[in-house]
Amino acid sequence: MFVAGCLAVVATLSVVTPAQASSPVSCSPGQVFDPMQGTCVIVVVAPPVGSKGGGGVSAAGGSAGGTGVGPQKCVKPDGAAIPCRDGNSWWSNALSCYIALADPQPPKSDPSWAGHTDGAIYTCYSPLIVAGAPMYSLWSATPPAGPVAPPDPRVLAQQAIALMRLRAINIGIVPEPRAGSVGIIGMPTWMWAQNPGLSTWGPVTRSASAGAFTVTATARVDRVVWAMGDGSTVACAGSGTAYQDSFGKTSSPTCGYLYTRQGTYTVRATSYWTVRWAGVGQSGTIPMDFTQTTNITMGEAQVLTQ
Repeated sequence: MFVAGCLAVVATLSVVTPAQASSPVSCSPGQVFDPMQGTCVIVVVAPPVGSKGGGGVSAAGGSAGGTGVGPQKCVKPDGAAIPCRDGNSWWSNALSCYIALADPQPPKSDPSWAGHTDGAIYTCYSPLIVAGAPMYSLWSATPPAGPVAPPDPRVLAQQAIALMRLRAINIGIVPEPRAGSVGIIGMPTWMWAQNPGLSTWGPVTRSASAGAFTVTATARVDRVVWAMGDGSTVACAGSGTAYQDSFGKTSSPTCGYLYTRQGTYTVRATSYWTVRWAGVGQSGTIPMDFTQTTNITMGEAQVLTQ
């Protein structure tokens, strides 16, 4: 009985058929035991259409020669497409069977280990003989090559975010957060993002790749929430307006506050980011926030009399 093609197994793969392991029937090299026929058969795997020769099997079970089959394409020896996954098994173009990690692993004394103590034993399920029936077991130092699975796009998105080096805003505030600077109760307080840039305000776009797969992410600040230190908070949609002396006693048109009691206050500015990413056929958003703090002092105006 012949099945079109040729199956080559190099030294890194030790193959033991069920017949060789437990049956009185001993198959010659290059043959496997057919449980339906009760005899040994020669399995021949033809090179896929368009190839320039049959490649051998590499140490990882992949093709060592040009097969003309891309890593995402799973095909039978005649070039017909076949599902790349079957439960926990994956299709190997080089071996023309579904590969699964043997569970449980046979003891090291089992002939399938062929004296090896590393790697693992895998089972080859071939639809060419009996669908779902194990054809033979093999030892391999690494999992035999199968279709390339796409990476988790969320992992690539996180890698892209890491390249952005996002951080909290630099706080701009009046009264100034320095020794000797005292604000006056009843006078407006101005808050803003000092010198907003790509890493403190956005928008900033970065990409991360794994092989042929790429995810692109864009991050920007949606709002800044100011905790004023007296129990009140102020949410500002923009970066605020930087105070200038010419503004005098006017209130900030974009982000301000009015203290009613004197004291020293710890002001916390939390910038809330939204990161939108897309790639590998998926998309999503990742919320992030960063906080910066400073201290300001508010006092009462002193009336001097003579």
